[in-house]
Amino acid sequence: MKYSVLLLAMGMASTQSGTAIAKDPLSGGSRLQTYANPVNLPYRYQPQKRAYREAADPTLIRFHGLYWLFASHSKGYWYSRDLLNWTFVQPTGFDVDKYAPTVFEMDGKLYLATSENVKKIWVAEDPIKGTWREAGDISGYGDPCLFLDDDGRLYVYEGLSATNPLRVVELDRKTFLPIRESLIKEAQSKETRGWEVTGDNNQRVTKPTYTEGSWMTKYKGRYYLQYAAPGTEYKTYADGVLVSDNPMGPFVYQAYSPFSFKPTGFIAGAGHGSTVHASGPDWWHVSTMSIARRHPYERRIGLFPAGFNSRGEIFADTYLGDYPHYVNGTRALTGWMLLSRGKPVTASSSLEGMLPERAVDEEVRTWWSARTGDAGEWLQIDLEAVKRVEALQINFADQDSEGKGISTDAYRYVVEGSADGKRWHSLVAANRTGRDAPHDYQVLKKADRVRYIKIRNLHSPDNGKFSLSDLRVFGQSDDPLPGTTSPISAVRDTSDPRRAMIRWNPSDNAQFYIVRIGVTPDLLSQNYQVYDGRTELNVGSLTKGIGYFYAVDAVNERGITKGTVRPIEGS
Repeated sequence: MKYSVLLLAMGMASTQSGTAIAKDPLSGGSRLQTYANPVNLPYRYQPQKRAYREAADPTLIRFHGLYWLFASHSKGYWYSRDLLNWTFVQPTGFDVDKYAPTVFEMDGKLYLATSENVKKIWVAEDPIKGTWREAGDISGYGDPCLFLDDDGRLYVYEGLSATNPLRVVELDRKTFLPIRESLIKEAQSKETRGWEVTGDNNQRVTKPTYTEGSWMTKYKGRYYLQYAAPGTEYKTYADGVLVSDNPMGPFVYQAYSPFSFKPTGFIAGAGHGSTVHASGPDWWHVSTMSIARRHPYERRIGLFPAGFNSRGEIFADTYLGDYPHYVNGTRALTGWMLLSRGKPVTASSSLEGMLPERAVDEEVRTWWSARTGDAGEWLQIDLEAVKRVEALQINFADQDSEGKGISTDAYRYVVEGSADGKRWHSLVAANRTGRDAPHDYQVLKKADRVRYIKIRNLHSPDNGKFSLSDLRVFGQSDDPLPGTTSPISAVRDTSDPRRAMIRWNPSDNAQFYIVRIGVTPDLLSQNYQVYDGRTELNVGSLTKGIGYFYAVDAVNERGITKGTVRPIEGS
């Protein structure tokens, strides 16, 4: 994404020095037309003994003017007009407890198949009614993507392995029997591509890498085969891309891969996704985000603005990808910054090892839990000064929940604010709660200036304890913007060019930094957030033989100051 576009996306205006100044955070659109990842869905409990929720491997398509979202083990699917409000359909006629559903439209109907080598394909004329029937037998595939080309020919892209390559199979569109196939070996090369190496920092070089999660997008006559690596449980789970002029290949690896990558932040991961056209130049990329605390498949759904640049390169904008974004118009960041990380916090009670500080550490993999799920349990944050608050994301942790499958219970709570800790008023009233929403995103009707935020439990669902992986508070402080960063060094590792060490000097007023990396100065598609005063980053996501550029942005509760783009030495 071009530098000027990035500035607009942040609600900023550029200056000649390359810094940025904060603008009115509401200048990009309506405050109510915003969202924050993970997508606010009623994620389903899985049947294992230890309760955890999951939705992953998403397929997002347009059909009859609606968005349709299908995800692994979700006992159904959702549809929406606006990507904000989702209606669930609990269907009949197909196996809803399989991984990686793939859906495509043909002759005015939706066809669906799944992973796990299921040898059936199903069809529905009216998916809102939820009645599906068998349309035919198929060979059975792993992580399939069914793709109907403009000429009416049908293909399936599939593969889920640490050893075998992806492949493409042309199918008869009436019988779904194979016609011809081809292996796609270009999608596996962890020896040269650091982002395909496993680990939360691509550091586990001897561990197997899983290549999976195919998705095909056709754009201006070219075929963009997207695929996921290195593994769904890692923060570095990402999507790369191969391009061809023919749906059967041969395909060419794109050096700017991974194009969908989010290894840091509150919730990380941006792999095994799908890409859908919205309107005009706008596309969306929906992908899998990782928690992997109670189970490797404890996952969520992320939604990212996407598109193609003037060179035909696909991108997904994951920059601060779990901060509030507008869903329409520019689809930019709102400019509402995180105010709650690391702030003083108190609570009514705590389980051992699950202290209140875990509710403000900006990490979905840790959480605070009260000792009970009783009404009256509470948690309070001191923002340390009166600040402008715009929205909250209440991320429930379901400690000791007994939930299974589709929960019919709901979270009920209230949130109050105060400027002085004595006089309190409502920020989120009880009548705005009462949903099965483990990542409940609440936009205030209007901005409020408060110092203290207090959430009180009214009811914890499924016999769980009142617990929060984070109570995230978004808005702006009155602090000055951070200063511009200055570099120390950025050097590739000569023993392993997949890695590089980047160092910079501290910036005045910065609370953390974002390191952007890419193969051209205007396509810095890899973003790393660096916290706790650290001014260096060891990355492992680079590709051997490819040159890279980087920039270091400084961030605080007022906004963002963009860094100057520079080359990485040894590239």
